[in-house]
Amino acid sequence: MLMRSLLTLAWSSLGSRRFVALLTLACIGLGSAVLIVVEQIRTEAREAFTRSVSGVDLIVGPRGGSIELLMGVVFRTGTPGRGMTFESYRQIAALPGITWAVPVSFGDSHHGYPVMGTEADYFKYFRYGRSQPLAFAAGKPFADIFDAVIGAEVAERLGYQLNQQIELEHGLEAAMDEAHSHQDKPFRIVGILQRTGTAVDRTVHVSLAGIEGMHADWVDGRPPEEFYKLSADEARLLVKAPERISAMLVGLDQRAAALFMQAHLQKWPAEPLSAVMPGPALLELWEIVGVAENVLRGMSWCVIIVVLVGMLTVLWSGLEERRHEMAVLRAVGARPRHIFLLIIGEAFLLTLGGVMVGIFFAALTLSAVESTLVQQYGLSLSAAFSGRTIVPLFSGLLAA
Repeated sequence: MLMRSLLTLAWSSLGSRRFVALLTLACIGLGSAVLIVVEQIRTEAREAFTRSVSGVDLIVGPRGGSIELLMGVVFRTGTPGRGMTFESYRQIAALPGITWAVPVSFGDSHHGYPVMGTEADYFKYFRYGRSQPLAFAAGKPFADIFDAVIGAEVAERLGYQLNQQIELEHGLEAAMDEAHSHQDKPFRIVGILQRTGTAVDRTVHVSLAGIEGMHADWVDGRPPEEFYKLSADEARLLVKAPERISAMLVGLDQRAAALFMQAHLQKWPAEPLSAVMPGPALLELWEIVGVAENVLRGMSWCVIIVVLVGMLTVLWSGLEERRHEMAVLRAVGARPRHIFLLIIGEAFLLTLGGVMVGIFFAALTLSAVESTLVQQYGLSLSAAFSGRTIVPLFSGLLAA
């Protein structure tokens, strides 16, 4: 009863100083909105990072570190070592318990964008985000040896359209000399993928046969002499299964068997291999590159601390102007603790209102930028905040 009376009195007191109260409310609201938006984006960025690949139970490649293999296959930065033999890929794909297996091969580029050789099943089985399949904005998967499917960023940045011919370069550098260009065997764009917010967007996808075809006249990784160059039609006749690939993606019948299969492949008798589970490896990688996460969180809390200190300053400076009010309250029987609770009640109401305003501002902000974040960064944000995001922030602000 006493607390209700004090809150009612605090509300009336704030009403008599509505301009200062509204100004303080707005400051707390903006500070809370910044904190909530940053926290939501930080959480979604972390989840998007860990969702760069989904539905793949194992990534198998040459023996080495899991981070190196993950960076090469998932994020397309460099190549995952010397690779593995195609024969090992065939044998592993035929093992009991493996539902599907897709080979991937790297080593070429196009204007700085990585070229990945694979099979058409890649577009069927590869998942990202919350198990979302790859979708085509235009066109279809490759069917011919010299067909190419490009990611959304490649199409947008380079202005490519369907049926346009492109020339690939040998190696991963953005600019290669003419001798290392595959301009004599151009590829035709037959598909453009929808934006995913992952490395798929900046990848040129071709078939393994296409990789072999454009290197059909190369010897030991060196371009042929002019006299020995083959045309695209001549190269078609010499295409065969590759000897080596960079890695392979594996889907299992039962995900619970991933650890058993991983241990089995780590002891593969034909050659030294590594088998990586993408989920744990991505979390391990996030621990390395996720320093920015803590920086964002620290900056947002600094903002809210400044706002709360500002509110304290406003309340403290207002005490001098309220000496008469306090004297009247004391005269009618209010004790010092009642005055203290009155001031705390005002701070509570201001913070409560500010947090509610902040949640409203944050929801509006996230709704306004959601489409941009999805298109540019693949971050799917929701204005409906989860309890694990709001409750700790809400409680912490009220306590502060």
